[in-house]
Amino acid sequence: MKNNKMILWLALIVMAIIPIYAQQYDSEKDFQIDWDKNVKDGVMIVKYLGTKKEVSIPPSIQNYPVTGIGYMAFSYNKNITKVTIPNNVTSIGDFAFFYCTSLTNITIPNNVTSIGKMAFQGCTSLASVSIPNSVKSIGELVFQDCTSLVSVSIPNSVDSIYEHAFYRCTKLTSVTIGNSVDYIWYGAFEDCTSLASVTIPSNVTNIWYNAFSGCTSLTSVTFQGTILSKNFQDDSFPGDLRIKYLASDGGPGTYKRFAGGTTWRKQ
Repeated sequence: MKNNKMILWLALIVMAIIPIYAQQYDSEKDFQIDWDKNVKDGVMIVKYLGTKKEVSIPPSIQNYPVTGIGYMAFSYNKNITKVTIPNNVTSIGDFAFFYCTSLTNITIPNNVTSIGKMAFQGCTSLASVSIPNSVKSIGELVFQDCTSLVSVSIPNSVDSIYEHAFYRCTKLTSVTIGNSVDYIWYGAFEDCTSLASVTIPSNVTNIWYNAFSGCTSLTSVTFQGTILSKNFQDDSFPGDLRIKYLASDGGPGTYKRFAGGTTWRKQ
């Protein structure tokens, strides 16, 4: 009798669990798809047709693996607050989540290697983002105007931070730049007015115009390596930091200034 009761209880538990797992992904009908040109037999989401606030993309649609989020797939959707992307996905296309102003949470899987330009531009509610160690570069204007973004960690897999990638992220207070980054392109962190300190890894060889200009709270910068004068552009930082770094007693080290001041001093 006890065994029969145990079997009955187990059966009830399994029956309760199955619907949860069966419903963890959104309906395939909520997604318009097309072939992924970069992955054999893979498909990409080209348009979200659903109405949910929290979106969970299926790992496969019509028995083909979902491997990409396409151009403008979720753009201007002011309803969604969370998107979970399956592990098969290797690319997030240009403008994919452009001006999704209610998006607060997104899970980027570890197989994503490319994030297209302006992919998250204007996601004004996005407070944090985890960039996986598979991403090779941070594209143009990817997080521009993400005005709620507080912290970001750029992994060691990334070699370039492109133009205006974090432009006008006015609440950004913490940035960790991976050791493989060699180019910080123009305006990459321009007008990040809450950023107080940053460390430039030794692998960085180029810092372009306005990379950190307008960062009015930036009072501490640490350079771990050497940057040639021709690759250290004018107006990269507020004040006279470039001049002080390139002086005979400059070079690698930590430089500080007072808030609102223009003069930097090596510590």
